[in-house]
Amino acid sequence: MDTLQQPIILITGFALFAYLLGSISTAIITCKLMGLPDPRTEGSKNPGATNVLRVGGKKAAAITLFGDMLKGLIPVLVSVLLTMPNEVIAATGLAAFLGHLYPVYYHFQGGKGVATLLGVLLGTHYLIGLATIGVWLLMAFTLKISSVSALTAALCAPAIVWYFTGSDIITITTAVMTVLLYWRHRSNIRNLLNGTEGKITNNKN
Repeated sequence: MDTLQQPIILITGFALFAYLLGSISTAIITCKLMGLPDPRTEGSKNPGATNVLRVGGKKAAAITLFGDMLKGLIPVLVSVLLTMPNEVIAATGLAAFLGHLYPVYYHFQGGKGVATLLGVLLGTHYLIGLATIGVWLLMAFTLKISSVSALTAALCAPAIVWYFTGSDIITITTAVMTVLLYWRHRSNIRNLLNGTEGKITNNKN
């Protein structure tokens, strides 16, 4: 095999696996199995953990959060454990994230990517993931606004990645994911500016 073809094949293979795994909607599957409303038709109509919390309660939200994180964690961690080049690791993480945002199984209508991004970062290096989750938790406990927590954590993520990896390509793809996450949160940003963004709360067990 040509030495120039091998990296391309590796990147394509890992990225395809990550995208297809990322396209699985934990929110939709969890709500269906638990007899809950489709999260795409209730609440904010976003198939993510925060909306599942609103429409289905804490247990369903926790399952959704865990599943969405695994979608990012598993493919990236596999690439890291197999000591793939940084280009492969970066492409794998971005593909998993894109799968969640634009899932092939659901007409490319997916979630906002917060949990999957956290999973990608955990897979890249556990300290990167823990540091980013720490930022999210700090904001969540102080302000109790999910979108602010997500936006702040995502904004800090590229700097955290650079600090722990020193990799240009992984930092760049993390920055791309941050930009995409902000784009998917544009309605939340409008609500924040208008003072109408809701807080993290629910009335179900």
